[in-house]
Amino acid sequence: MIEIKNVTKKYGNFEAIKNISFKIEDGEIVGLLGPNGAGKTTTMNMITGFIEQTDGKIIVNGYDTLKDPIKAKEQIGYMPEGVPLYMDLTVKEFIAYMAGLRKVDKKEKNNKIQKVIEDMNLKDVQNKLIRKLSRGYKQRVSMAGTLIGDPKILVLDEPTVGLDPKQITEIRNLIKSLGKKHTVILSSHILSEVSQICEKVIIINKGEIVAIDTPENLEKKVSGKNDIYVTVEDKENKILEIIKKIKEIEKIELVTENEDGTKKYIISTPKDIDIRKIIFTEFAKANITIFEMKKSDVTLEDAFINLIEEGGNK
Repeated sequence: MIEIKNVTKKYGNFEAIKNISFKIEDGEIVGLLGPNGAGKTTTMNMITGFIEQTDGKIIVNGYDTLKDPIKAKEQIGYMPEGVPLYMDLTVKEFIAYMAGLRKVDKKEKNNKIQKVIEDMNLKDVQNKLIRKLSRGYKQRVSMAGTLIGDPKILVLDEPTVGLDPKQITEIRNLIKSLGKKHTVILSSHILSEVSQICEKVIIINKGEIVAIDTPENLEKKVSGKNDIYVTVEDKENKILEIIKKIKEIEKIELVTENEDGTKKYIISTPKDIDIRKIIFTEFAKANITIFEMKKSDVTLEDAFINLIEEGGNK
């Protein structure tokens, strides 16, 4: 568990972080989001013990980062942005070096190195120089160095930057699997990635917490509309007559007329009403064939932009 209690970070008179508080439970995968300069990197650096807070407390698995920094740091594996590796070492040599830094027991060291190599699917390249590896493999090596010593908490800063789509999918799946045994804090500017991986999102802007919630709840809170897209075959043009009978519908608008004779409409209703079952029933009675019906999607990106622009609520 990580507890951030009334934490402030100042650089001279400038407050990079302003009295923030939040808690991350054991086993959670949490996304840390914010625009450039918002304070997310500063927050991650304070959690990992790289820098100290000016005020407040940071507790990592029961250890105060100021009072017991060594024990607190032992709980964390940190994968920084940019994959900083020793390029003239082999994969196995680098992981062994990281094991030494993490003070892995000498009796268990070889077994743990081999286990991490297998877990990260690095067996085929373990004796290759890191500089000869692809970007995707380098990310895996960096992750292996983060995992050696089996830290309870993983802090991953932009883990998929620079990867191709296949590599991104592989790393995402890897992070999801790591979440079964570790608490994971993930910083990423790819909001669709955070939405797919993370159970909870913390949004920081101008050094303050803007929102803490699940991606789904953030999307729901931001959505001021409840629109449904319906594609129908309506040869007798009955749809407008039928819509008038459904009192929950506020508005209907024709979006497109397709070459196959179908029409796509957008139907608006009050925010908390799901009208799809009623539409399906009433259209069927009128012999209006529904080819497609789906709710309008609000993405985490929409929520993020709205919260940043309007300030949001904690």
